[in-house]
Amino acid sequence: MSHPPQIKIPAVYMRGGTSKGVFFRLQDLPESAQVPGAARDNFLLRVIGSPDPYAKQIDGMGGATSSTSKTVIVAKSTRPGHDVDYLFGQVAIDKPFVDWSGNCGNLSAAIGPYAISNGFIDPARIPQDGMVTVRIWQANINKTIVAHVPVSNGQVQETGDFELDGVTFPAAEVRIEFMDPAAEAEGNGEGGGGAMFPTRNLVDDLEVPGVGTLKATMINAGIPTIFVNAADIGYTGTELQDAINGDPKALAMFELIRAYGAMRMGLIEHLEQAARRQHTPKIAFVAPAADYVASSGKQVKADDVDLLVRALSMGKLHHAMMGTAAVSIATAAAIPGTLVSLAAGGRAHEAVRFGHPSGTLRVGAEARQVDGDWVVTKAEMSRSARVLMEGWVRVPCDAF
Repeated sequence: MSHPPQIKIPAVYMRGGTSKGVFFRLQDLPESAQVPGAARDNFLLRVIGSPDPYAKQIDGMGGATSSTSKTVIVAKSTRPGHDVDYLFGQVAIDKPFVDWSGNCGNLSAAIGPYAISNGFIDPARIPQDGMVTVRIWQANINKTIVAHVPVSNGQVQETGDFELDGVTFPAAEVRIEFMDPAAEAEGNGEGGGGAMFPTRNLVDDLEVPGVGTLKATMINAGIPTIFVNAADIGYTGTELQDAINGDPKALAMFELIRAYGAMRMGLIEHLEQAARRQHTPKIAFVAPAADYVASSGKQVKADDVDLLVRALSMGKLHHAMMGTAAVSIATAAAIPGTLVSLAAGGRAHEAVRFGHPSGTLRVGAEARQVDGDWVVTKAEMSRSARVLMEGWVRVPCDAF
């Protein structure tokens, strides 16, 4: 009896921010996986080790969390003014699908370093020592990201003294700018759908059967995100992962709020469609600044932060903060009247430091009103990135 052999595909395993994933050059993928479709999805599922009914991803590169079940495809950009196209696939852990509906802000920090190290940037632009600016086209959401990547001795600098809560070791700082991060088309909620606020309101009354009517800020900047007040759902905003992820009733409640919020934002038409769109929208809860102990044992004082934010990704409380959700936080904090700005003291903030389960993070955004509508020109934050392993991944050739 013959058995199908494995094939090997060049790949890089990288950390970006508080996430990690498997990175591919488009031209290195099997021919059938170089275009969108079932073959590509099945290939990436097998690489990561999904679907896994044990939810461990033992037979793949995934780490059994939303932060580590990620894939990236990078190609030379044909778009004027851009260096590379970046396509992100969030791989479900226990279900057979790849969600292409949004970006990964954390892994965005790794795209610039990857592009430099893998021949996508003209060597003439790479100094012996200094900074390289990489312009990235985020193909999931059709937006521009600008990464500022440090270089030492003509190579990407990966080590340094920049510390990021949620990442154990310090590394080199990569500054990222998310240009014009608000959505331009998606969302058809009440009033016809605004670009940044699909319902055209800074705060809505969101009716969730079995939960109640919640105040909610529903914003599409960086990634579609639903913000609710922690106190309205029985929390303080100081919770760590176990308080949420160990409570099936709580997880079901958050998924219900997310699904009804997604319908209100016009992202889905029917409630059951939310199960096939796990990556977006995100659901988060906010609270005023307070003392708490982070997951590392670090003491976070109320004076250290402007507000507290906890966010869920792929149905579980995130161990730190998704980069795209951080863009939403920065944007909402810059606009007075949102639940985020109210939790931060009730005024507009050009930059905020918020507390999350692993510690704190500072983010900023430039927002202004144009003809009565809020627009954001960019949001920015600092992250770090590092190559963890490079070589080939092996996949059975009958897997896709």
